[in-house]
Amino acid sequence: MIEFADVSKRYPGGHEALKEVSLEIPRGEMMFLTGRSGAGKSTLLKLVMAMERPSSGTLVVNGHDIGKLSSRGIPFLRREIGVVFQNHQLLFDRTVFDNVALPLVIHGYQPREMARRVRAALDKVGLLGKERSYPIQLSGGEQQRVGIARAVVHKPPILLADEPTGNLDPELAGEIMRLFAQFNQVGVTVLIASHDLSLIARLPYRMLTLRDGRLIQGVGRLAEHDHA
Repeated sequence: MIEFADVSKRYPGGHEALKEVSLEIPRGEMMFLTGRSGAGKSTLLKLVMAMERPSSGTLVVNGHDIGKLSSRGIPFLRREIGVVFQNHQLLFDRTVFDNVALPLVIHGYQPREMARRVRAALDKVGLLGKERSYPIQLSGGEQQRVGIARAVVHKPPILLADEPTGNLDPELAGEIMRLFAQFNQVGVTVLIASHDLSLIARLPYRMLTLRDGRLIQGVGRLAEHDHA
């Protein structure tokens, strides 16, 4: 599903954000990506989305070779990926419904099908009664749920999340992680970048750890979890 083979990413000016990273995320797996700020987590996610291209090595995402992908092919790749951001990136002058519908508008869905999908996505995240609200009327946890609904409304096979619980208290963070687990249970491949080790330690998923752009751990779960 997602396969890195000796992938490095060097930015103009010489900064090497990723160094010879090799990893494989099978279809239908949920996995965490950890590491300190600047370790390369966001760069790795940007490569999967083709927001950046590898400087060397090979990256294949759902059959797409990212290094060889034409600009015309990028929209087709993006349709197969949902993305959740830490700061939600919601449009505050649009209703919850309109925010969630945005990917469907871009992909040209008909209004009736769009409405059906938006309400189904809002139902999954527990916000069906909030479709006419504006983001400013919602709590931080609810705003993050809107961001998740928008990411999954077009039913992508891959879901990426960049620090999705970074601004939430522990209880809300746990709820958001349970949502991701529910999507994974229906076959969605989930990759979550997070530095919240105390939260990840309680969850039974594989963890990848980056340090200074290198993958230092990618097998099994956290040691303390395995011995719990």
